[in-house]
Amino acid sequence: MDKAVIYIHGKGGNAEDAIHYKPLFSNCDVIGLDYTAQFPWEAKEEFPLLFNSIYRNYKTVEVIANSIGAYFAINALSNQQIEKAYFISPVVDMERLIADMMIWANVTEDELKEKKEIQTTFGETLSWNYLCYARENPIIWEIPTHILYGEKDNLTAYGTIFEFVQRTNSTLSIMKNGEHWFHTDEQMKFLDEWIIKSSK
Repeated sequence: MDKAVIYIHGKGGNAEDAIHYKPLFSNCDVIGLDYTAQFPWEAKEEFPLLFNSIYRNYKTVEVIANSIGAYFAINALSNQQIEKAYFISPVVDMERLIADMMIWANVTEDELKEKKEIQTTFGETLSWNYLCYARENPIIWEIPTHILYGEKDNLTAYGTIFEFVQRTNSTLSIMKNGEHWFHTDEQMKFLDEWIIKSSK
């Protein structure tokens, strides 16, 4: 095979999830990125090493990235030789997402700055360092990209996705009543058809 497709999972996923995409790219090797990074600064160290260990065996590489995996990819792989990217429910504005979570948790910026980390009732840990990193490392992404977005995504507002699409000249497909996490049979069928169409 001359071509590889690297799958970058989101939170709670793993490299084995790449198996789902193998039938959709029958002419490519589909490889799950087996990473340990929990934060974007860790991904910036880890992802290029993992990417290059795969890339050197192929002529071209495409990337599929899910949710936070897409944010890590944007943050860590923007200057790599990626032919095309497919982002599923991508987190494209981490500063905005953290600010939204602070509102949901009723936490002020001064509180977060003082305490550095605050646990929320919805299972996320707010981090002052994370917020600072997101502010200090704005996104630059120039790789041809197709984006799949669920109409009822509870993490990223439509306006945030639309602004990213405009800025990066990406294509955008929206699933009516789709959620952030694509997992039902109907959602996965929509996702598969979107990938097949976008990969042509």
